[in-house]
Amino acid sequence: MPDDQQPRTGSSPTGAGRTRRHRRGLLIAAWSAAGVVLLGGAGAGYAYHRLNANIDSVDIDGALGGHRPAKLGNGSMDILVLGSDSRSGANREYGHDSGTARSDTAMVVHLAKGHKRATVVSIPRDTLVTRPACATADGRTAPAQRQTMFNSAYEVGGPVCAVKTAEQLTGLRMDHYVEVDFTGFKDLVNTLGGVPVTTTRAIHDTKSHLTLAAGTHTLDGEQALGLVRTRHAVGDGSDLGRIQLQQAFMKALMDRIGGLGLTTNPAKLFAVADTATRAVTTDTGLGSVDKLMGLAQSVRHLDSTNTQMVTLPVRYDPSNPNRVEPLPRQTAMVWAALRADRPVPAAAVTGSAGGRGDAGGVLQAEPEPKPSASHGG
Repeated sequence: MPDDQQPRTGSSPTGAGRTRRHRRGLLIAAWSAAGVVLLGGAGAGYAYHRLNANIDSVDIDGALGGHRPAKLGNGSMDILVLGSDSRSGANREYGHDSGTARSDTAMVVHLAKGHKRATVVSIPRDTLVTRPACATADGRTAPAQRQTMFNSAYEVGGPVCAVKTAEQLTGLRMDHYVEVDFTGFKDLVNTLGGVPVTTTRAIHDTKSHLTLAAGTHTLDGEQALGLVRTRHAVGDGSDLGRIQLQQAFMKALMDRIGGLGLTTNPAKLFAVADTATRAVTTDTGLGSVDKLMGLAQSVRHLDSTNTQMVTLPVRYDPSNPNRVEPLPRQTAMVWAALRADRPVPAAAVTGSAGGRGDAGGVLQAEPEPKPSASHGG
């Protein structure tokens, strides 16, 4: 939907137990950034303390208490990956700062038992949901609200409310939370040396400030950010087409990370780790170098070939084409598959508005060279 049709009301985000004001913004692959952090270990002393000091965290478990879905206990893990559309601070160049923030991108990342396979479910930001009652930044309680957009939860109550809303929507316990901002995303792509892609046709979007000819490119951070914010120049111009483009870029980003040979290049590894830890905000369960390293080691075998990406099954709201509604039966199939630690079946997304169009086909990843000891990235 057009940005100027987004309502901008509500309280500023809140987050109990934050070490300092969290960074906000777009997140396409923050979990991949976490997978880069310390991929093979960090040095001691100065490097360790610097990376640790970079990390912002939110005590989501403490804020939500025991009134949550039970942990699955089958060896799988679910992570809410979130970004926001705040235009404040270093992100002001990407639009008008209204003083509030909404989640611009949301994904539930399901890591299967053993973490050698993953399913990523994109939740369109305009999905109409029932938001539960949430604490606000000024100490009030915002009452529950029906038929409100998913991205409004972050505006009302920050990461804690976003997790609470996601858990109510999915029936799944979000084991962790990861967020990154516009600037952090750009810096990560630049530190990786860009991301090689091929565009099957030209893209020109004045809203995202992106112009690309058809052909092969190595996108720098600014171009990558423009690409994942693009929607007016792809598909039907809706957020659903943009999600397809984001998913295609996420696969290219994963392959880029895997192809750099970071474990054989300590200087590059530290540069990427430093950028990634400054870019992300996590829950306190991931809020240290050691904890991020544990996650990174557990997902080191993941790449685009063993990662399934789907969009929540939705239809356009008959009364407002700028909103979408979950398809109840098919949505239940998606969450049941994750609960059973199985891939999402094709029947779950058949007929969904999120699968229409060819926006995802606009972008193709370029094959990465095999890493070697001399590859500096």
